[in-house]
Amino acid sequence: MALQNQSPDAWIPDRWDHEADVVIVGFGAAGAAAAITAQDAMVSVLMLEKAPEGQEGGNTRVAGQGYLNAAPVDDAIAYFKAMAGPYTVPDEMIRVWAEEGAKNNDWVRSIGGDPQEHQHQPVGIEFPDLPGANSVHKYHHGDTVGYSGTWKLFERVVKERDIPVLYETPGKQLIQNPLTREILGVKAEQNGKPVYVKAKRAVILTCGGFENNQEMIRNYLPGIPYCYTTGTPYNEGDGVRMGMEVGADLWHMNNFAGPSMGLKVPEYRTTFSMIALHFSKEMPGGMIVVGPEGERFGDEKYKTSHGKIKVSGRWGPMSVPCPMFMIVDHTLFSSGPIYDKEPSHAWNPIVDRYDWSDDNRAELSRGWIKTADTIPELARIIGVDATNLEGSVERWNGHCQGEEDRDFGRTKMLAPLSQPPFYAVELSPSMLNTQGGPRRNEKAQVVRPDGTPLPRLYSAGELGSMFSYLYQGTGNIGECLSFGRISGRNAAAEKPWA
Repeated sequence: MALQNQSPDAWIPDRWDHEADVVIVGFGAAGAAAAITAQDAMVSVLMLEKAPEGQEGGNTRVAGQGYLNAAPVDDAIAYFKAMAGPYTVPDEMIRVWAEEGAKNNDWVRSIGGDPQEHQHQPVGIEFPDLPGANSVHKYHHGDTVGYSGTWKLFERVVKERDIPVLYETPGKQLIQNPLTREILGVKAEQNGKPVYVKAKRAVILTCGGFENNQEMIRNYLPGIPYCYTTGTPYNEGDGVRMGMEVGADLWHMNNFAGPSMGLKVPEYRTTFSMIALHFSKEMPGGMIVVGPEGERFGDEKYKTSHGKIKVSGRWGPMSVPCPMFMIVDHTLFSSGPIYDKEPSHAWNPIVDRYDWSDDNRAELSRGWIKTADTIPELARIIGVDATNLEGSVERWNGHCQGEEDRDFGRTKMLAPLSQPPFYAVELSPSMLNTQGGPRRNEKAQVVRPDGTPLPRLYSAGELGSMFSYLYQGTGNIGECLSFGRISGRNAAAEKPWA
């Protein structure tokens, strides 16, 4: 072959703009854990981050701030294996995941953190019927859950250690020697220009999933033609693409922490959570959600396990026909903001900070909410069958009169849609994050389809997550810390190639 007659040096850029022993692509919990661990191993570290400074952190920044510290280990192994179900994760991977995850609290303490267990256990166990579920223990740093408290610890430690971070510098391509398959560095982009970053020991990909890449969503996620995130807008599948280009296998591409339902508007990059849909919230007035035919399709107040529901004894994604419309009457509309202005997580309230009006009038004038004096008129405005929508409202009102939802068993907010005018909010499928990406092994090495490692390439976190089918809340950040440390240790132990 022609390639065999060429020197490996022919594939090295003419210049390197930056270099370090370990180059980490992505500054969230996984990237922070990898960077801190690699630095502890006495090697140099450089981080590349797509977001501008102040918006880094990935989904860790805007998640619920909990991390999983599952114990005892044998029970954690049973639970992790049961969650994987038919989507097999190798036994050695599950054991390493459980053993390392049981050390999360010790590591958080070692960097100056204060692990506090979530209250109201065992409410946080998403699948209590699975073996080993008692191993679920959810922790956060400090006295408060939410509002980026745990993330701020990781961010502070990275900055106090003077670990360099190049912001607004997304990784675009892995630089690979085609003869040895070794990963030599990263071609990044800064201000529209290429930046070549040399990784003398290894590259670690911690740049999240593809929840903002609609093409990947259509290709990989079941049952939804489109979906929008409540989390960071910067996760666009960069790590998936870079991994595929160098020969990585992919796994868990059909799994995601969703779907839920949220408002997505062009002016903002992520979704708004509607307070009336929160299973635990009660509001006066009537509310139903209908699909494109103008008919209800489920219990609007149903509590899912991160988008999964149990039907006929089997867990699967909640059905979300597109488009969907939340229909409310004036009693509910006038009772206060229909947006949850004080959630403990999500991008909009924490980073973009849109100030939703107290009476919903500003959003009505923006066109985010539609209104009409009658249900048939509202149906025409939103483009659904007027007869079907009117029938759905009449049927719902009958359920409320009988104090029983005979169609879907809803038990909360059994109030009729009775007081005009009526209002509609178009809802989209929503999620926090995807789980798929380049497959990794128990050493956090990215592997090819035959299972052999791609030399000098590691990954951690949401990108190629261990969660293959079901998802346990706080598990992603817990996994970020576990495999962040594993990848940092093993990347730092590589012998420099130059």
